[in-house]
Amino acid sequence: MPSEVKHYPCISGGAKQRYASAVAVDNLIYVSGMTAQDPATGTCQTYGIRDQMNVCLTRTKKALEEAGSSMENIVKTLILVKDMKDFPELRATELEFYQKNAPRLVQEPPACTAMQIMSLAKPEFLVEYEAIAVLKRK
Repeated sequence: MPSEVKHYPCISGGAKQRYASAVAVDNLIYVSGMTAQDPATGTCQTYGIRDQMNVCLTRTKKALEEAGSSMENIVKTLILVKDMKDFPELRATELEFYQKNAPRLVQEPPACTAMQIMSLAKPEFLVEYEAIAVLKRK
């Protein structure tokens, strides 16, 4: 039986973009890497690591909810960070966000890969957060 694939487009400035915010394949949802980019203008919304991580997580939450899932259904994350000195603050911000929005992930954290990279899509971006989630838990 073929897999069911559903695309959740990224809408920026009222226009559909050339990439999806998320793609669901059967019970899995792949969320695009989220940055602190304002979807309407393409500009960076904020410049501190805490604020950028909160924007990333909020955009991920929105993408998952639009696909019919939630933050609590995340099973895998990828975090790309420009400077590892920001990593402890980034993780503390992630934990605070999970405590408020996805308490299950505090007790059952998703598998995570973190990497320091030279650059992201724009020089002002400090972090990018990508997630894989299930649509529904059994």
